[in-house]
Amino acid sequence: MATGTEPPATDPQPRRTGVRTGTRAAIAAPHLRTDRWWLAPAATAAGLLAFVVYSTWRALSNADYYAAPYVSPFYSPCLAENCEPMRGGPNWELFGSWWGLSPAILILVFPLGFRLTCYYYRKAYYRGFWASPPACAVAEPHRKYTGETRFPLVLQNVHRYFFYAALLVALVLTYDTVLAFRDEHYAWGHMGLGTVVFLVNIALIWAYTVSCHSCRHIVGGKLKHFSRHPVRYRMWQWVGRLNARHMQLAWASLVSVAVADLYVYLVASGAFDDPRFF
Repeated sequence: MATGTEPPATDPQPRRTGVRTGTRAAIAAPHLRTDRWWLAPAATAAGLLAFVVYSTWRALSNADYYAAPYVSPFYSPCLAENCEPMRGGPNWELFGSWWGLSPAILILVFPLGFRLTCYYYRKAYYRGFWASPPACAVAEPHRKYTGETRFPLVLQNVHRYFFYAALLVALVLTYDTVLAFRDEHYAWGHMGLGTVVFLVNIALIWAYTVSCHSCRHIVGGKLKHFSRHPVRYRMWQWVGRLNARHMQLAWASLVSVAVADLYVYLVASGAFDDPRFF
């Protein structure tokens, strides 16, 4: 018979991993969700992994990245001496003959760093690869959570600096898009299917870049009175509307930059000729 003075019953094998600590609700089940919650993180992991595999292959191939007048966004601007000559393109030989690796490695570190530290992509690979947590109301399998306060995740704070590098890369890709209005003989006033591919890509690249949370803070941050800064206020509102679509723009620009590179590869490798509209 219970007297009311007995100590509370304890789990002989208490779970002390993730959020399963003594301060949490004692729920024996891993979670109470009945939907297919794993589909979203699985799809995210598959999509990001596919891009990583493709971009790694293209970056290390060091071939078929220029088909006049198009240059792959993975290789622009070309900073090494071993770059394929690009007439009129951004071919800046800042690195001498000692650089024997693919010139794409010199460039991809900047847009890759921008995306890896992006607030949305953090959520994407935290859930898709690290299961931290894999989904809402699903406990993470890790013993403890330290956030982004320790190495290496503390490096995520350099996102604001990668934003400036991403702006420079976007400017270079804009220049490449302008050069796409030429034919194979470098005559101006022409437009091909590759030109359309490049136009769509640069539009998505710019939309994704300026929708960044760091850009929103730079435009409207540290202002106490928006009424005294009407221009910055309007810009902040515009960036804010884009910021609400940051996830969609992140995926769309990721696909578009891969498609632009693939198009250049197919034309440069002779798989087909670039159809010209005029």
